[in-house]
Amino acid sequence: MNLQMYIMLWIIELLNYGGRFDPDKKIKRIKELENEMLGNGFWNDKKHSDAVVSELNNLKNSIDSVSSVKDEIKDALELIEMLKLEGNDDVKKELELSINKVEDRVNNLEINLLLSGEYDKCDAIVDIHPGAGGTESCDWASMLYRMYTRWCEKHNYKIELVDYQDGDEAGIKSVSMIVHGNNSYGYLKNEKGVHRLIRISPFDSNKRRHTSFASVDVTPIYENSDFKIDPNDIRIDIYRASGHGGQGVNTTDSAVRITHIPTKIVVTCQNERSQIRNKETAMNVLKNKLYKLELEKREKELNSIKGENKDINFGSQIRTYTLHPYSLVKDHRTNIEVSDPEKVLDGDIDLFINANLKNNVK
Repeated sequence: MNLQMYIMLWIIELLNYGGRFDPDKKIKRIKELENEMLGNGFWNDKKHSDAVVSELNNLKNSIDSVSSVKDEIKDALELIEMLKLEGNDDVKKELELSINKVEDRVNNLEINLLLSGEYDKCDAIVDIHPGAGGTESCDWASMLYRMYTRWCEKHNYKIELVDYQDGDEAGIKSVSMIVHGNNSYGYLKNEKGVHRLIRISPFDSNKRRHTSFASVDVTPIYENSDFKIDPNDIRIDIYRASGHGGQGVNTTDSAVRITHIPTKIVVTCQNERSQIRNKETAMNVLKNKLYKLELEKREKELNSIKGENKDINFGSQIRTYTLHPYSLVKDHRTNIEVSDPEKVLDGDIDLFINANLKNNVK
């Protein structure tokens, strides 16, 4: 395929985003938000004003990204015409660089446009729990925690640690964290499910191969302050904090555990030294988990009415990380494979996330 054909395919691909991108709708929404910002008392409600400004910036960035890619495509087309006329190596090299740049920009734009779900732009609550297997699974859970923290660092996302429970011998019993950053839920929702590790156990003196499991759950921070919890439905326990938190965190009864009795959902927070702050954080996390549960219930009822047989089992295995007898990470939803597990465990998981985003486009 010649270079001009590549460029034309990219143009067609870009234009095909019309329905999903819908620039006219975005421009209309930008004007609405700008008019709202001019209203009296807009800045009095910081939470609402921050949300409006964030949405406005995201919309403008989306519009600018498409305009920028279109300009780069035009430049590449001009280079093609120059190559036809002059045919020298310098123009050819410049064109190749231009095409590589456009290809990267189109791929990034494609992923950004796929993050159009109702809650994709929200912050995310990430919970990691080891499966059966004792120390092996606890160690695997800690490896996943490190993988996600490294991924967050690479994307300049801020992590707020809510709860961290050390394992009895190694690893972690559980960890809960809030990932702050634009589209953090949109990306991390693709990591929800069971992750399997196959390796020679460092805890087995006979050096046998072990299989370990850990589950990852991801919940968006909903912008819904109207969700209420009946005080009679919860039990609040206060106890002495342990684990991560710095010197002095263990000297007071500051950790908070809230149990929602009807659903048996338990949320623990011990990251802050203040019992009040921990209780507030735990309540917010619980509200989001219960609201998510309610939305899933509605979706299941709607699918039942429509006659759909959609599997909403979030505990299904999504990926296997094999360190022995060979090196391979395989995503079972997209069949994407990577032969360098160490790189993946160091936070290089965008290939899997992006592939699953594309896989879920209807």
